[in-house]
Amino acid sequence: MEKEERIENAFLEYELALDKARDFLKSELLQIRAGRANPHILDKVMVNYYGTPTPLNQIANISVQDARMLVISCWDQSAVKEAVKAIIAADLGINPSDDGKIIRMVFQAPTEERRRELVKNVRKLCEDAKVAARNARRDAMEEFKKMKKDAQISEDEQKGYEADIQKTIDKFVAEIDAIGDEKEKEILTI
Repeated sequence: MEKEERIENAFLEYELALDKARDFLKSELLQIRAGRANPHILDKVMVNYYGTPTPLNQIANISVQDARMLVISCWDQSAVKEAVKAIIAADLGINPSDDGKIIRMVFQAPTEERRRELVKNVRKLCEDAKVAARNARRDAMEEFKKMKKDAQISEDEQKGYEADIQKTIDKFVAEIDAIGDEKEKEILTI
């Protein structure tokens, strides 16, 4: 592999790993409920639909009726009971109620203790994203060390690339902190 290609691949893999960490964090934060109705909380709910585990959002329309209520309308009325079972089994902390046709989920405002617990979860998810970024940085830096060892780049070039990697991770960490602070503010707002 040529020098330029190896350098480009190292940076590409590094940035890809950072993007994956950011996207994963955002998807996980969407599923933390902060007392507001959020349809993404149901993204991982699987319904036994005619013997096949099927995501709830593929067999029903999920809408936000008001700030604290989700309304789930199954396209096949026979799936309502299975959908209710799946929501209860997902242990989301919200009990669904149904009238045989429509499922309603009312979100209660979380207690102060629950809010603090949610903030801890947000901080842990942000820290996990930072750990993933540091691992990606380590891998990229090891690649540049190998290139220097193979005499493909000079020590000055290696230091320059490592400085670029560090600048990128500094921006990434600042972005993760901003995302986490925003979610914490949302959770702590009554």
